[in-house]
Amino acid sequence: MTSETELNRLAEQLPAWLETSRKESRHGQPASYIPELAHAPGDALGIALLDAAGREVTAGDSRLSFTLQSISKVFTLLLALMDQGEEGVFRKVGMEPTGDDFNSMLKLELVEPGIPFNPLINAGAIAVSSLIRGATSAEKTERILSFFREVAGDPTLTFNEAVYRSEAATAHRNRSLAYFLKDNEVLDEEVEPVLDVYFKHCSVEVTCRHVARMALVLAMNGTDPLTGRELVPRRYVQIAKTFMVSCGMYNASGEFAIRVGLPAKSGVAGGILALVPGRYGIGVVGPALNDKGNSIAGVHLLQTMSEAFDWSMF
Repeated sequence: MTSETELNRLAEQLPAWLETSRKESRHGQPASYIPELAHAPGDALGIALLDAAGREVTAGDSRLSFTLQSISKVFTLLLALMDQGEEGVFRKVGMEPTGDDFNSMLKLELVEPGIPFNPLINAGAIAVSSLIRGATSAEKTERILSFFREVAGDPTLTFNEAVYRSEAATAHRNRSLAYFLKDNEVLDEEVEPVLDVYFKHCSVEVTCRHVARMALVLAMNGTDPLTGRELVPRRYVQIAKTFMVSCGMYNASGEFAIRVGLPAKSGVAGGILALVPGRYGIGVVGPALNDKGNSIAGVHLLQTMSEAFDWSMF
């Protein structure tokens, strides 16, 4: 099936598939541990799919704004790799799934050398945030935002102030993780400025199309096909995609890899970034989460699409 034929079929069938998946939302609910996220519409579901020629298919609530949350961790990892290289990054974070909750402290204390298991759990992403070059937290944040704008193809991208403040005010577990990392000499800087960088990149506000464009850059191994520019070295994209497969969907990453078969990263605002290697970038939003912290309707929709078109990462 050619890309154009597939896109035409998607355009025809996606609205019906989406409405079927939307019904799954009743089995979940928006995140509430960051109070501002609890205001999201629980029955919302939207998707955007973008190919290398710039052809786009959307359905549902694709214009709904939401914050990247943990999806941002993929791109701060890429920026840290470009700033510090592999050796510099992997001195501070590991390369393995944890099997624990994304905000767990358990293995930091139990397993030597006491570094986060991977960059996509909260402890790992906090450590990665500290590796972004910049003399101040404001400078680091500006570099992150500039990179996100470039990858998303939107120079106006910014963070949601209300979500940032809500997250910063209630992040007791993340503060505990960060101070533990400081005590373990994983963080070389003071805790609060590093956390400020972390909270802000999690609070960057996007739509499904932004996420699809960001995913398309990964699908094309670091090159933005709509501009022809290489934004990230291919090697670093390979590393990021491997982490997405092994750790990107929290403790459901193995199940997602088997049932959907695509590299993906979710966030607790209900977003999912997914990609079909060499072909498509996909952005999904569905704020109602399952017990693993993933969009319950979004996962259902991606599985439906992957099965219909026999998509695979291999």
